[in-house]
Order: sequence, then structure tokens, then C-alpha cells
Amino acid sequence: MTTVPVQYFANLRDLPAAERDESLAAVSAALEGKPAEEIVAWTAGAFGTDVIVAASMQDVILPHLFAQAIPGVEVLFLQTGYHFAETLQTRDVAARDLAITVVEALPAQSVAEQDAQYGEKLHDRDPNLCCFLRKVDPLARSLDGRAAWVTGVRRIEAPTRANTSIVSWDDKHDLVKVNPLVAWSDQDVEAYQVEHDLPRNPLVAQGYPSIGCAPCTRKIAPGEDPRAGRWSGNGKTECGIHS
Repeated sequence: MTTVPVQYFANLRDLPAAERDESLAAVSAALEGKPAEEIVAWTAGAFGTDVIVAASMQDVILPHLFAQAIPGVEVLFLQTGYHFAETLQTRDVAARDLAITVVEALPAQSVAEQDAQYGEKLHDRDPNLCCFLRKVDPLARSLDGRAAWVTGVRRIEAPTRANTSIVSWDDKHDLVKVNPLVAWSDQDVEAYQVEHDLPRNPLVAQGYPSIGCAPCTRKIAPGEDPRAGRWSGNGKTECGIHS
């Protein structure tokens, strides 16, 4: 892969959109098929510490990968106020055991304040608005001014993610988006966790292959799509962060 100077990526906002997108597409194509460790190394070289790693704490693979390339790397956790206790436990274990700095993105309102304005259980009546208030908006505020962010999106997770690039420009947040695990299978996820003896979110073994907020996540039945337990019964498939 051709090495591109770090300064080039630090100034992407100054480039014409077409040139910027073409450059990132070339990098993404060059990284296609490369190990996640190489993608992480490229990200660290291109952006240094001006990158933040989003982690839902369904697993701690991304925090582990980046902790080795950027010790003390900032790991963004969207604190919605509705998480399972097991997810919070996984976050705390990761913060204790890995060389990361957990940064919590907080909604503008507490759950009680949101209930007072919109009524209780907004997630049941208008899950799109609830996700916006407690995930999408806090994420946008946390990413403001950064050069890049990293997510754990994988192509096999949903049809809406099937064409996800490894590296691209995130127009919504005005920065680079990197997806090091995009080509990973479920077997790859398991193998990495076993090889590195990583802490696990206990809910996965209990039948929750895709974990979000507790009120909007259920166990799946045998043979169901892994994301069938998210916003079950209302046709919603994404919280709005990646769509």
C-alpha cells in the first residue's frame, strides 16, 4: 500500500469533496483484505491521538486493538441511561484492564428529564426520537472537531451494512470514519476473543447476539437473524448512528 503523509489526512477538510472522497476510497481499496491490525496501524499513523474509538461494549475487540497501537486511546461509550447492567460491567472491566480512556457521551437530558418533557417510555412510542436524543445527538457532539472515529460495524450484520467501506468520509459528522472489522465473520470475532482472552459481555452467551438499550433489546429465538432482537416488532433496524 502506498504510504500517504499524515499531514495529508489531517487537512482533509480543506480538500474539494471529490478529491477527498477519491483519496479515501483509494486507501480503503488498498486496505481491503488486510488484517485488522494493519488497518489499526494505518489509522494510528494517519491520525495519531486525534481519533476516538466507539464501543458499545458488546465486546472489547476494538478497544483492545487500538490500545496496542495508541496506548491510552479514547474509547467512546454512549451512556444512554438505559444500558443493561452487564454492558456497564463490561465497560468497567475494559477500562480497568486495557490501556484505554473511556469517554462517556451523555444525552442533553437525564432519563427523568426526558420523561418529564416527552412522557415515560418514549422508546416504546417513538424509538427513532429516543435514539436521536440518547445516541445520535450525543455522538455528534462528541465527534465535533475530531479528525476520525472508529466503529465496529461489520458487513454481515445487516443488509444495510453490506457495502460498508473500510475508510470513508462521514458527511454527517464531517470527519473520517474507519471500520477495521468490516470484513470479519462471527468466527473471526470469536477467534480473536479466545486468542487474547478478552473480557466478554455475559449477555452474548445468554442469547443476545446484538446488544443495545435494555428496553429495546430481547433475546433471539434459534434461527432468527442476530439483529432480530433489536427494536423488535416495529420495523426499526438501525439507531441512526450508521444510517
